[in-house]
Amino acid sequence: MGCYIKSHGAPLALSQLSAPNQSSLASSTPHLQFLFSSMRTELAATPISLMEPGMFDEKGRGEAQVEEKRVYDSSVDHKGRVPLRASTGAWKAALFIIAIEFSERLSYFGLATNLIIYLTKVLHQEVKTAAKNVNYWSGVTTVMPLIGGFIADAYLGRFSTVLCSSLIYLGGLILLTMCQLVPGLKPYHRSLRLHEIIFFVAIYLISIGTGGHKPALESFGADQFDDDHEEERKKKMSYFNWWNFGLCCGLLLGVTVIVYIEDKVSWGVADIILTSVMGISLVIFLLGRPFYRYRVPTGSPLTPMLQVLVAAMAKRHLPHPSHAGQLYEVPKSQKSDKRLLFHTNQLRFLDKAAIIEHRDDEAAFAAEKLNPWRLATVTQVEETKLILAMVPIWSASLPFGICVAQTSTFFIKQASIMDRKLAGGFDVPPASVFSLAAISMIISVSFYDKILVPFLRRATGNERGMSILRRIGIGMVFCIVAMAAAAIVERKRLRVAEAEQTSVVSMSVLWLVPQFMIMGFGDGFTIVGLQEYFYDQVPDCMRSLGLAFYLSVIGTGSFLSSLLITVADHLTGKGGRAGWFAKDLNESRLDLFYWLLAAIAAVGLCGYVYLASRYSYKNVQRKVGIANFPQQDDIESSKS
Repeated sequence: MGCYIKSHGAPLALSQLSAPNQSSLASSTPHLQFLFSSMRTELAATPISLMEPGMFDEKGRGEAQVEEKRVYDSSVDHKGRVPLRASTGAWKAALFIIAIEFSERLSYFGLATNLIIYLTKVLHQEVKTAAKNVNYWSGVTTVMPLIGGFIADAYLGRFSTVLCSSLIYLGGLILLTMCQLVPGLKPYHRSLRLHEIIFFVAIYLISIGTGGHKPALESFGADQFDDDHEEERKKKMSYFNWWNFGLCCGLLLGVTVIVYIEDKVSWGVADIILTSVMGISLVIFLLGRPFYRYRVPTGSPLTPMLQVLVAAMAKRHLPHPSHAGQLYEVPKSQKSDKRLLFHTNQLRFLDKAAIIEHRDDEAAFAAEKLNPWRLATVTQVEETKLILAMVPIWSASLPFGICVAQTSTFFIKQASIMDRKLAGGFDVPPASVFSLAAISMIISVSFYDKILVPFLRRATGNERGMSILRRIGIGMVFCIVAMAAAAIVERKRLRVAEAEQTSVVSMSVLWLVPQFMIMGFGDGFTIVGLQEYFYDQVPDCMRSLGLAFYLSVIGTGSFLSSLLITVADHLTGKGGRAGWFAKDLNESRLDLFYWLLAAIAAVGLCGYVYLASRYSYKNVQRKVGIANFPQQDDIESSKS
């Protein structure tokens, strides 16, 4: 059974007692008999963590209280020791991490939202070309995290990856500043080509920096909360909401203050501010080093998946076991450093990787255990199932990513040719209209965390309040409505442009408020939901890579948006007809493109609902804190 009792000396395993001794002990008193029965039932029914030796005496209780002050989730402190709960992690550490995310988003959106304006007005690119360049850059920026997340999980660790990528990001900002201030690199006519080269090198350096910064930083922040501690687990659920609150605050300042400086003062001054803020925030991030909890990289997280596939293929001729208890799992004496998963009945062909071929031959079984390409544990099999089950959900989320790409391209370009004067004669920069989406997302996240979740917790008893996939689906509904609203507004704008025959129409930019606000409100559900889903449902060793999967939804959506523009323009421009995308937006049919996106998103939502209804969430064997005694290998029980 692997449970130990302490009796004035060394621990004694119940399984080491002979049958007569067990019977004698159990029959000596009704209380002991009840104890034996309860322990057998509990250990058989629940995968439990280990109990501290000596918890049955006064000294043991004191030791247990001391141990409770430490965090046993495989993390270490900055000196490589088991971290103290009171002085590391949780919000005291997460606030330093959210601070650098605030400054990174300030820089990113200060550049990204005004990028299409810069490409068309300073580099004199056509609208169609500029939109494609923005989408390519956005796509690279949000797909690069797949590489950065892998490096963080497998080799460098999350802290080191954040530090290195932040330095690369800072280098890109410095180069961007130089191409605005150094005389030979300024965007004059004679040096426009050189300026364009340096400019694109700088923004793609920022893409590379973002590739390591985004997945590693967000997962590093989530690592500060212990999944097996009830209070910290609840705080982690709020962490993703407040992470996005800080993100939106940086975004809001980026698309208002920074964009205003770019439009009304100079691009150079704006770049100096962004570079300085990023440098200061990096120093603040390093100041939090003593408070962080660190996860040690464990090698390539993809290797165990490949081992499961190879082992399952090699044993494909074997019949399925009659019950899951016959499958191999890591011995209990080795499981403290990794959370185990319950067996599920999905993708059962992978279960063959955990079938023990030489159950009755000790020597052969020992050799089999040493070959991970021949025998995998149930947890490794279940982790592989998790990754494969995510692929359909990821694919069904792509229409949302395509719609998100429009907010930083065509939405902004629409604003640039509308009346942007507000009361008092203030002229709103086109990219600042994007702040409406940020404000809406802040409202959405705050409403969800402070009002909706507490209400749903009381109403349903669910700790999350709402399932992650349901939250994502609700945001997708808002996305469809936003595209429909954008199509209606754009059709009205085209009618005004046709009547006035001017490049800038008299129609107020406030007409764009609905599409930005609805899209931002949807982002508060879907984007935050995707972040939580890909962090929570991937194996523990792949959490940086998991957040990269979420970013790849947005990145792949940007690439697909560019492809969709090309295909739509080609098909609608056949036979000498005017296509949907002309040089002048007033001669384009952006309204029809928005309707197409709404239809694609609606079809995608139907597929998503079907997949989400069949999805099985990760089922972790929770630690219940009954025993921390060494336990015998599961092999003995699997043979019986």
